Amino acid sequence: MVNIQAKKHDNFSVEFKFGFENNRTERKNNFAVNSWIFVPKSISINPESYGKDQFYRDIKSNVRLITPVYSLDEIADSESLPLRSLTNAVKNLGKSPLQQNSEDYEYHLKMFAAIFKSSLRNAEHQFKSARSTEKFRELAQDMDRSCRKILEEYRQLSYRLPKAQFFSEERNYFRMCDEFISHILEFRLVRVLKKINASKLGAELQETKDRLMKLLRDEAKYRRKKGFGAIGDDPETNRELVYHYGMLKKFVESDLFIGLDKKKDGVAVEQLYYSLAAGIAMIFATAVAWFSQVKFGNITWPLFLALVISYMMKDRIKELMRYYFAHRLGNKYYDKKARISIGKKNVGFIKEGVDFISQAKTPGTVKKMRNNSATIDDASRIFDEKILLYRKRVMIDGKVISGIGEYPMKGINEIMRLHLNRFTQKMDNPEVPVDHLSANGEISTVKVQKIYYLNVVFQLCQEEESSYRHFRIQMTRNGILKVEEIRKEQ
Repeated sequence: MVNIQAKKHDNFSVEFKFGFENNRTERKNNFAVNSWIFVPKSISINPESYGKDQFYRDIKSNVRLITPVYSLDEIADSESLPLRSLTNAVKNLGKSPLQQNSEDYEYHLKMFAAIFKSSLRNAEHQFKSARSTEKFRELAQDMDRSCRKILEEYRQLSYRLPKAQFFSEERNYFRMCDEFISHILEFRLVRVLKKINASKLGAELQETKDRLMKLLRDEAKYRRKKGFGAIGDDPETNRELVYHYGMLKKFVESDLFIGLDKKKDGVAVEQLYYSLAAGIAMIFATAVAWFSQVKFGNITWPLFLALVISYMMKDRIKELMRYYFAHRLGNKYYDKKARISIGKKNVGFIKEGVDFISQAKTPGTVKKMRNNSATIDDASRIFDEKILLYRKRVMIDGKVISGIGEYPMKGINEIMRLHLNRFTQKMDNPEVPVDHLSANGEISTVKVQKIYYLNVVFQLCQEEESSYRHFRIQMTRNGILKVEEIRKEQ
């Protein structure tokens, strides 16, 4: 199964998160994602101005294992896998300072913090669908009770860590994860409280807000006691603290991220085709030389001219054949291939390719979806949009990935950021003056944002199953305004 989420990452980049979930543990899982990016002609993104190298420079991808899914209530159970594994790792560390014990401790420490972060996010999302006072109270009570139990169980483990100087690094790792957990809890609690304040239930939820505010204040008190930083009024301190939180996040999630070694795909076949093109050109030149010598004899002017023309034609034939084979190669192969490896285990691979294509080669379903967001019919043809087709193929060995570590691994996430700075270079001013007749009968001028739309249609495939999603990016020369999903019926 392939999932996708899209959001604005910053003013000039949009983030697409693909989830490739493994559901076949005995064989290989094959996925494909085809992305049609419809670009307005007016911003001059075309094959002449925007090549493959530029596109790949504008793409940034991170691949990571999907964090194991646990609810806060499940983690709070002292016999849960996250708590039990971390407890055992702390015990083993105290028994023997072996390198393996230290590595296991660090791994389970990071996994515990990452799982807690993911569970808090899921708990916060549950508040979005709450519609009644009872539901808000139930969710807040569960969140308060579970978080307090989890924090207590986790922080009790600090007293069981070895005190010897030799283990100072391990104690520092525990403190780093403790600070991260505290920070992420504050972050999610504030978001939950904002959701409650935004609801229409008002004073009926005061008791619920008080419960969560108490948890928030208790955690702030704990951070002061431990000497953890806190956001305040000093801009420089806040700046350093945000950077510090980013480093903590990278540390906690480092065991989930997967390094990719990208290489050009189809190199051997490409060289074989190019050699074949050179051979065909040489056959032509040799045949002309042989025929001319038989017909005209030894050194004559006609023979001389025939040899010169055959040499000129040989180079043209070679280039034409190279172009022909390269075109056929692009349809069958990809531009880049990356092996997905965890340690020494090969988990699978990712292939990707990009090309400009014509309207005629765009599937009818994709064109119909693109036009669902248009204010006039067949907008992509009328405005002569340029279409970028970005292809991705992913293979995951389900048997290998399900056997990694103690936790059940569902698959991998790819977080892809598309940077759109180049797309803004030929855009008009972000605001344009528009004259109109105002309500009082006078001519007035207002400044209106000059917006552009990029439409992206995804085809998500696994084996024989496929589905489509359509996202629209609204932007000006100053950057992205919003990313929205178009959900009209097909």
